Order: sequence, then structure tokens, then C-alpha cells
Amino acid sequence: MTVPTDLDLRFRETAARSGMLDAGYDLVDSPLGPLLVAASDRGLLRISFDAEIEQHLEWLARIAGRNVLRAPRRVDAARRELDEYFEGRRHAFGLAVDLREVTPFTERVLSELARVPFGETVTYGALAARAGRPKAARAVGMTMNRNRIPIVLPCHRVIGANGSLVGYAGGLERKVALLTLEGAIL
Repeated sequence: MTVPTDLDLRFRETAARSGMLDAGYDLVDSPLGPLLVAASDRGLLRISFDAEIEQHLEWLARIAGRNVLRAPRRVDAARRELDEYFEGRRHAFGLAVDLREVTPFTERVLSELARVPFGETVTYGALAARAGRPKAARAVGMTMNRNRIPIVLPCHRVIGANGSLVGYAGGLERKVALLTLEGAIL
């Protein structure tokens, strides 16, 4: 049995309005390819360069709750801000983020990461120092690798101590594209 598209959309919108939705997600077009974007009522939960929805549903349900649906309106604010960012009209995000189930250290690091301005970079060691753990550059690197909200929490702005563009979970070519967009590299 196939459900008509308009009925399906009404169901999803009703679930979101009635508070029955723990997390909503959608695919957002970007110059870097489609992004899977998910949000709860607390804020942005995930941005993934890997838009294979099925692999994210279990994670979203574990973090936010069982009621996870494709709900485009739930991510409208994120879609708008990401579009503005990629168009060069937004230099800072105003989105709430949902960081439940991260460690206090990760939360501190991500909080400091969010303060790195558009078009600037910081080293792993400097970010570790800002987070109060100056000898934890490697731990910061792991945090960047596991950052579940890239772009908004701009892990692409973190570089090696020698200025090199070391790894990026979304792929080094995306890191270069993001830093180029911001004018951090030519």
C-alpha cells in the first residue's frame, strides 16, 4: 500500500506540531553535496556529509527518542542558515545545538570551537588550551573527528600546528572548499 504524498506530509507536520516528534530530519542541498540535517526541539542534532538516511536513523532514535521522521520543516532554520552561509551572506550561525550525550570535555571544546570566527583558523593545541587542557591536542583532534554538527560547529577551521590541513571527517576536499569559501585559504 502506498500512502499519497500529501497525506504523508500532513502526517509528518501534525506529528511535529503535536510534540510527538523526537527528531526530524531532511536532506539539504549544498555545494558540497547533499547534507543530512537533523534537529530536535532542543536544537540541531546532526549534519552529515553522508546522506544515507538509514544509517542515521538508529543513532537519532538512540540520542533523541524513537519518534524520528523525515520532517523538512523541523530543519527549515538550519536549511536557511546553511544556504546563507554557502551564498557568502552568513558568517555566524544562530542555531541552537543539541549536544546531549557528549562528555563535558567535548562540550567545552565544541563551545570554544564555535567561537572561532569565520575566515580564521586555530590549531588543535590552541583549541585545547582555550578549552582548559593545553596538553590535550590529540583529544581535541578526536573531538573534531567525531563532531556531529560540522560547518555550524566549524571543525574545518582547525589545522595542524605547522599550518597543514590535516584530516577532516568530511574529506579533505570539503575542508579546503569550506576554508576557501571563508577566504581562509586562496
